[in-house]
Amino acid sequence: MNTSKYFFQTLIVVIVSGLSFLAFKTFLPKKLFTDSKLDSKNVVVDSLLLEAIAEDEGKVVEDTLSKTIIDFKIANGIKFPPETFEEYKGNQYLVSFFEKLFQLETKKEGNVRIAYFGDSMTDGDLIVKDFRTYLQEKFGGQGVGFVNITSESAASRSSLTHEFSGNWKTQSYLKVKNPSHPFGVNGHVFYANDTANIVWVKYKANKTRFASELPRPTLFYGNSANKEGKINYIIGSDTISKKLAPNGLVNTLVLSENNLKNIKVNFKKADSIPIYGFNFDDGKGVHVDNFSNRGNSGLPIGSFDIATMRAFHSKLDYDLIVLQYGANVLNYGSLNYGWYEKRMAKVVAHLKECFPGVAILIVSTADKSTKYDSEMKTDSAVVPLNTAQKRYAIKSESSFVNMFTLMGGDGSMIQWVEKEPSKANKDYTHFNHRGAKEAANLIFTQLNQGYEMYKELRKKRKKAAVPVKKDSVITNKDSVYED
Repeated sequence: MNTSKYFFQTLIVVIVSGLSFLAFKTFLPKKLFTDSKLDSKNVVVDSLLLEAIAEDEGKVVEDTLSKTIIDFKIANGIKFPPETFEEYKGNQYLVSFFEKLFQLETKKEGNVRIAYFGDSMTDGDLIVKDFRTYLQEKFGGQGVGFVNITSESAASRSSLTHEFSGNWKTQSYLKVKNPSHPFGVNGHVFYANDTANIVWVKYKANKTRFASELPRPTLFYGNSANKEGKINYIIGSDTISKKLAPNGLVNTLVLSENNLKNIKVNFKKADSIPIYGFNFDDGKGVHVDNFSNRGNSGLPIGSFDIATMRAFHSKLDYDLIVLQYGANVLNYGSLNYGWYEKRMAKVVAHLKECFPGVAILIVSTADKSTKYDSEMKTDSAVVPLNTAQKRYAIKSESSFVNMFTLMGGDGSMIQWVEKEPSKANKDYTHFNHRGAKEAANLIFTQLNQGYEMYKELRKKRKKAAVPVKKDSVITNKDSVYED
């Protein structure tokens, strides 16, 4: 065999290929790995998002905030220092939440509950699991909170083993505009409509810190004309049967006052009864519910039924709502996110109607990298989206965590992926378990710094004024605050 002949032929082919690439490079798309709008199985484009884009296409939002100093109004005697747009955190809007933490920490009174809405970044309890642990480590609390009946991420959830039969009927606010019954606080409603086979769900506690048991398992379900439904489950050697009473918008049924290691619940004659999920918490300290949905832009939250959410709120008593979205909003070909800013401001306004008095925290998009001209760089849409998220946080009087900045800003996702050991997956979008823990710590740290500042400001606030008696009228010179 003439090896030198083959060598030179191969060399010529390589050289010709290289020259051809250089010659045609200018005609190739700038993004060699373009992000098509529907290129991921995890991305579900809700119609609300497409409508919002079409509605605002071409419109430019006038920038009146970027050079504005954001000053705050006094709340409960507390006023945080003014902030620039660049450094905005909005801790002022967490005063009621901080006060609940303060009462919990100092007097061991009450408890604090957080609803954490997100997309695939929090799938499988990523980020939320560690965020919950940091809070429970400081303020107490046991349990993983509210858990769906079925979940596409059940297999990857490490804070709980979650199994269910395959015959549940599910309606999600990502796919259904007009559900048979209102969606639950988790954005889903489930039905045990299979009358021929047992419909069941099973939860088992893992060796997770502060969640090694299932405290006080409680079923949440909705209203129905069907009064025959019941559940069966086993505790120890006892088989227990309980009837469902679907009379209110949201009903609860406590399965055990004690902590369990695991529980399997069978549903019988429960067809047409909307089932929402189970809650596991000990009623003390801090509890964080993870309401993640892959492919969610955040816009479907605007479809929550106000009366039903208020019914959930009356039972779960939320103190803070976290919204962490962005990964599914980055790839729509435009760098103008005015449409998203406007729609999400409406979503926050709707949440405030659903959960009156509850503080809102917006967590921005993380960094995401895309290949441009064979080089990985921060996606050109990240900063515009991040800015739009900050704008609607300010306008809607919400607090803001700038995840993009906290993780290092421009090019940081590349560093998180390439670090040894790595902190993000090679899709250059999602954190792995190490990265999720660090992201949770970044969010918790900012929140905790705000809380510590709140305690300092609280010490300096005006004391309760002595009522002044004027003739027969008693006038209060100032509001009364409790220490």
